[in-house]
Amino acid sequence: MGKKDLLGGSLWDEYSQEVNRRMAEPEHRGDITEVQALKMGGKLIVADYGAESCGDAVRLFWVVDPATDRILDCKFKSFGCGTAIASSDIMAELCIGKTVDEAIKITNIDVEYALRDNPDTPAVPPQKMHCSVMAYDVIKRAASIYKNVDESTLEDEVIVCECARVSLGTIEEVIRLNDLKTVEGITDYTKAGAFCKSCIQPGGHEKREHYLVDILKRVRAEIDASQIREQATTRDFKAMSLVGKIKAIDDVLSAHVKPTLARDGGNVELVDIKEGEDEILVFIQYSGACAGCASSGTATLQMILGILRKELDERIMVVPV
Repeated sequence: MGKKDLLGGSLWDEYSQEVNRRMAEPEHRGDITEVQALKMGGKLIVADYGAESCGDAVRLFWVVDPATDRILDCKFKSFGCGTAIASSDIMAELCIGKTVDEAIKITNIDVEYALRDNPDTPAVPPQKMHCSVMAYDVIKRAASIYKNVDESTLEDEVIVCECARVSLGTIEEVIRLNDLKTVEGITDYTKAGAFCKSCIQPGGHEKREHYLVDILKRVRAEIDASQIREQATTRDFKAMSLVGKIKAIDDVLSAHVKPTLARDGGNVELVDIKEGEDEILVFIQYSGACAGCASSGTATLQMILGILRKELDERIMVVPV
């Protein structure tokens, strides 16, 4: 009996025919001996990598031509699920003929894309995308062995999304350049979070050091703070963002209105603003002695209106709520 998902559909329907084919009949599974490597005129490199999150493991065999750094042959042995076998098989195929430096640039997206039956349909369900993460990591390990360097020297960026190999710097940059405000926007631009989704927020398949929700919140706060600083310098109220306008109005109330009201035991708070083509409605709320005071709708209101118009914009209208 075939496995069924909760909706009654076959789980196999979510895998491409190419994945199914390479699960059953991988083309590059096997090993390479020192003798075989010597006959090809190359150096044998053997690298192992295991994914603690799911227990999958892969051993990669390279035969590299020392004169050109080109990978003459590549095979693998994989211990784990069928997706890991299929991913390892296509990864080995992608390595053959490339230089070691070119092979390092192979990403998990490249592996998944090569397993698709057509360009627009993912080869595996999102929750299995993490199986192709091993491809990049075992390649990096093999390259470090061949170059006789530490693996960390081959990775100069912090990777947030392992599935799509998207770095922290890239995510921060696209948020700033495109003024992104949602995680969905980040995914649309970078593919981060599109697959196993572990990098979106805590509680996913794998624990991550950085999550998209936290990165977005931090960068948005930095953007808003920067805009406020710039607007405070220019004091061009019309050019300010909504956040900047709110901050500017609140600053004026704190500096020029609240001290006067406080002397009589009153206070006022900014509630909201609504901007139209010809006017800016500033909604305020009185408290303390000002609440219910007769002048709060006349003299006090006119004082606040005059100060806000003088300091910021003639289009301002003040509305007590």
